[in-house]
Amino acid sequence: MSELPGVVVTGVSGRMGQMLVAEVNASEGAELVGAVERAGHDWIGSDLGQATGGVASGVKVTDDALEAFANAQIVIDFTTPEASVAHSVLTAQARAVHVIGTTGFSDDDLQKLEAAARHATIVRAGNMSLGVNLLVQLTKQVAAALDEDFDIEIVESHHRHKVDAPSGTALMLGEAAAKGRGVSLEGVSDRGRDGITGARKRGNIGFASLRGGDVVGEHDVVFAADGERIVLRHLATDRAIFARGALKAALWALGKDPGSYDMLDVLGLK
Repeated sequence: MSELPGVVVTGVSGRMGQMLVAEVNASEGAELVGAVERAGHDWIGSDLGQATGGVASGVKVTDDALEAFANAQIVIDFTTPEASVAHSVLTAQARAVHVIGTTGFSDDDLQKLEAAARHATIVRAGNMSLGVNLLVQLTKQVAAALDEDFDIEIVESHHRHKVDAPSGTALMLGEAAAKGRGVSLEGVSDRGRDGITGARKRGNIGFASLRGGDVVGEHDVVFAADGERIVLRHLATDRAIFARGALKAALWALGKDPGSYDMLDVLGLK
């Protein structure tokens, strides 16, 4: 029996799910021991390797998350808010590390995740890449250095299949900018402009979302004042960066006390 920590990937039929499986299989620090899909999916009961068009891997795809989690030390979860919240209860029962890359959570969802984190180690981030998390820190620092003469706009672009907007990363950047200015994002967020909206309100943080093609992820934080602009930018060209970051987070979290963590904890940037 392998002594490597066992990993379960949820949502294995999706693009990120398959990327995560490939990353775990290529890793020398972890072993894939489970694959979970939603009930009724065509892959249920199939060997994961064969389902993806390859050779048999010995890992069966299941819709029984609790059974799969019971045999693992790590669960990596890029699915939907509803599924991730349900999984958080099960990972807490299994005492497994829960790495969540899902975005689009409501305030109620986040409260449920916080409750689960009292009993489990949860690492959650709207973006798992090193570059994006550095951008978050830079955004906070620049926002703290500049006053409200500089308007803040966050522009994000993603592929046509993305279902939530603004992106989780854009919201992370908005939160960072708001913290830098010592305000609540909820009180200054401007997400919808259509028609005669009136002049831009001083101090607001604006969001714009573009969707099209196969864009992996692009984020700009624009600080615009009279006569000058500062633009902080991150471009993702390969979805594998998110899978690598998620596995790094999972291995970092092993042995940590129950609680809520994020990529800034993982990267030692706090």
